[in-house]
Amino acid sequence: MILTTLRGELFAFSQDAFYRPLLPEEASKALKGAFNFDHPDAFDNELILQTLHQILEGKICEIPNYDYVTNSRLDTKTTIYPADVVLFEGILMFYQPEIRSLFHMKLFVDSDADTRLARRVMRDTNERGRQLEQVLTQYTKLVKPAFEEFCLPWPLI
Repeated sequence: MILTTLRGELFAFSQDAFYRPLLPEEASKALKGAFNFDHPDAFDNELILQTLHQILEGKICEIPNYDYVTNSRLDTKTTIYPADVVLFEGILMFYQPEIRSLFHMKLFVDSDADTRLARRVMRDTNERGRQLEQVLTQYTKLVKPAFEEFCLPWPLI
């Protein structure tokens, strides 16, 4: 609906492209579903800031491509060209004040916990080849607590 209403050039991309490279011990944890990808430290926030500044200056820039199966960046990048509207979505877009302050408009989309869990289970088992038990363990131990700590407060501000 939003995309069909907007006119002009539009580019949309995800905060997921900015997961930082994992250290060897973190990569091992990630393979077991024990690394917290929903924590602010999981992202390369400096690269996010640099990219957002380039976008705001109307410059062409490149963002990493991320592989959810290997939990790593690919060798390829996606080029972002200047656009009238840029949509940047992600679980922690509002957490870092330096990042949050750069947005001209903000939208927080919330859904109930059951819907969030169901969507994650479907995505992670179907698209990312994960086992149900691993997805559920990761959700209860890492994802849900991180959402409550880092994401949930922002709609209240």
